[in-house]
Amino acid sequence: MYNLVYNEQLKLWRKRRMLIILLIVAIISGIFTYAQYREHAEEEAKAGTADWHVQTEQRIIDLENRLGSGRLPDDYQAYFKVLIGQLEYYLAHDINPDAPGAPMFLKSFVENGISLLFPLFMMVIAADLISSETSSGTIKFLLTRPVARSRILTSKYLSLLLSISLIMVLAGVIAYLISGVVFGYGGWNAPVLSGFEVNGDTVNTANVYELPVWRLLLMEFGLAWFVSLVVGMLTIFCSVLVRQTAAVMGIMLAALITGTILTNLVSSWPSAKYLFMVNLQLTGYLNGTAPPVPGMTLGFSVMVLACWGLVSLVLSYWVFTKRDIY
Repeated sequence: MYNLVYNEQLKLWRKRRMLIILLIVAIISGIFTYAQYREHAEEEAKAGTADWHVQTEQRIIDLENRLGSGRLPDDYQAYFKVLIGQLEYYLAHDINPDAPGAPMFLKSFVENGISLLFPLFMMVIAADLISSETSSGTIKFLLTRPVARSRILTSKYLSLLLSISLIMVLAGVIAYLISGVVFGYGGWNAPVLSGFEVNGDTVNTANVYELPVWRLLLMEFGLAWFVSLVVGMLTIFCSVLVRQTAAVMGIMLAALITGTILTNLVSSWPSAKYLFMVNLQLTGYLNGTAPPVPGMTLGFSVMVLACWGLVSLVLSYWVFTKRDIY
């Protein structure tokens, strides 16, 4: 098994897919860092001071003015009301919601990347594990060896697991190093709040608790790792069914983009909560973002994703061990 996994990793690195992904992470981190720096500069200029209390108060006033315009859709009105409630809670407890430092940038980075960016990276890795060998014919040579098909597929899943873990760790390190040049490398113990419960357009703060940002980062990166694993497993399943890597990427890309769109549209479609694409934004449950469908919880979304991943795993083994290779 070790030799099989080593062979899969060797093929990934020789094709330079991992290096390309890490380069993309570096570029995106630089862009996000500059965008966040500009946003902080504009907020400081608008408030006329670097005091975060005044800046937060100005943000609340701006949000209330936009709500008062009466031209916002219902979904945006609910989102702004929730955001105002959270900002007021931060002010009341004297906690800066945007404390400076690379750790806070990492928090924003993983929250924005969990539903599309990280899954796309895993899709690129997983889509090529089987379909490329099938289309090129190398799978025939692999299957002629005295190794069970189930062991071959297991080695590919283990290689995926290793790649996901490596990418998550290196992506975090790269984003931290790049953002720290602008925001500084300190702030690991900066306090953040979690446990906001959103009910419609109101925020329940009864279960809110304070924790250091490093602990929240561990939770959020863990959720991002889980989401990436499920997407990778679904991609391998598609790769078992479809022989062309481009077709696998097209299917998964369409699913992920559809999920991004549906997240903002399915509040009145309760059964959509069983689609895996709608449940990818797991970090939203930690920072108090309203779920796509009212009533969804972190446990529910994790269970839905786990079921999708488990079903795809079982079907992948069944199809791969039974189908004819030609």
